Amino acid sequence: MTTAATDAEGSGAHPRFAAALRELGLADVVPRVRRFPEATRTAAEAAAAVGCELSQICKSLIFAADGVPVLVLMDGASRVDLDLVREALGAGRVTRAKADVVRETTGYAIGGVPPFGHRTRTRVLADRSLLDHPLVWAAAGTPYTVFPMEPRVLIAHAGGDLVDVRERTP
Repeated sequence: MTTAATDAEGSGAHPRFAAALRELGLADVVPRVRRFPEATRTAAEAAAAVGCELSQICKSLIFAADGVPVLVLMDGASRVDLDLVREALGAGRVTRAKADVVRETTGYAIGGVPPFGHRTRTRVLADRSLLDHPLVWAAAGTPYTVFPMEPRVLIAHAGGDLVDVRERTP
């Protein structure tokens, strides 16, 4: 019997992520993890590989809020406004986390961080812009793999608080 979790494992998804799919009961929700021959480390590369709009990519970004890691889920076409993240968290200072902190916190390398299935539990902020699409694509634990999911389901399984942290262009 084939499930999304076994498909995920067979497609090259990170084993921790494939296990998270099983643990969260998402075998029927995630139809198939897609693997690409070339790495898709940026949202633009992932959108081109999938054949979707840039805003349909869900970026999983780690920041440090007063030194504590926090995950921000953002649509691929937008940038995170650090002041809005700081306000949402009530933090004094928010900075982009360094690569070693990202790997230590999530268990994944930058460019492959999924929205859930991390090594440690962190606070999660999800920008409302993700709800603009019926389906978004997120990393499946490697820079070579992505998976589709309804944004509300993705945010719920990530334990995300819905916020407005997208940088606004004047």
